[in-house]
Amino acid sequence: MTSPIARWLRASWGLVLTAGLAGGCASPPASRGAQDTVAFAPPADSLIPHDAAGRSILRGRALLAHTRDSLPAHVGAALQCVSCHPQDGRQAGAMPWVGVYARYPQYRSRSASLSLIEDRVNDCFQRSMNGKALDPASAEMRDIVAYLAFLSRGVPVGARVAGQGLVPLKVARGDSGRGATLFQVNCARCHGAGGAGTAAAPPLWGDASFNIGAGMARARTAAAFIRRNMPLDRPGSLSDQEAADVAAYITSQPRPDFPGKEHDWPEGGAPADVPYRLLSQPAPPPRH
Repeated sequence: MTSPIARWLRASWGLVLTAGLAGGCASPPASRGAQDTVAFAPPADSLIPHDAAGRSILRGRALLAHTRDSLPAHVGAALQCVSCHPQDGRQAGAMPWVGVYARYPQYRSRSASLSLIEDRVNDCFQRSMNGKALDPASAEMRDIVAYLAFLSRGVPVGARVAGQGLVPLKVARGDSGRGATLFQVNCARCHGAGGAGTAAAPPLWGDASFNIGAGMARARTAAAFIRRNMPLDRPGSLSDQEAADVAAYITSQPRPDFPGKEHDWPEGGAPADVPYRLLSQPAPPPRH
């Protein structure tokens, strides 16, 4: 049964998507159900219009690819947005941005609220980039959203795109001891023996990395990303268990804090791998 929120999104947001992306950025939403899955088909650059909208799309892509250099006041980590969303967000199985615009507004249990795409972008700035939120009305936010909208060209409102997100592993947990050895063999050549990053790859822990509130600070999220996409020169070469072990090691390392993290998932339902205590969780029993 379709929820009232889902019905509202399909009824009202289809108009926003069509109007906001007219002029070459997107096709009107097709008459498909919100749960339909469409093929992963990032639009070609040749479809970027040669006008003001196209210039905004290109600026948005550049900001996402060179985030720290372009927006230093908003980025506290030695990361770019494409550090976690490779190939300008066009790589299937690597948290691509293809179709993301067509799935917002979206209810998010972490905040227990209906989020706009601008809210989701700022989540990444504050958590994954360990930085500060952009003004939702700023030119920079407009350009980033324009690029995300372009990547949703032809995607029906609410549709699932094949290859979106990450595929969770069936391994229950990783072993950080084994992960430490696997890291040195498979990851250190790009990320550095101490995880501080190199010219080839970003830091995975320490002051210049993503903070504890980021999705990649969760072991299961990190494991799913590693399994499909790492090592960069041999993606997919690690087993599920090896990916989980490496993720356990990486997420056990120190990283910046995220003030206010305890307020996440205020209505409950937090994933089991959240690496910090929440106010919505029952207090642990006292020790005797």
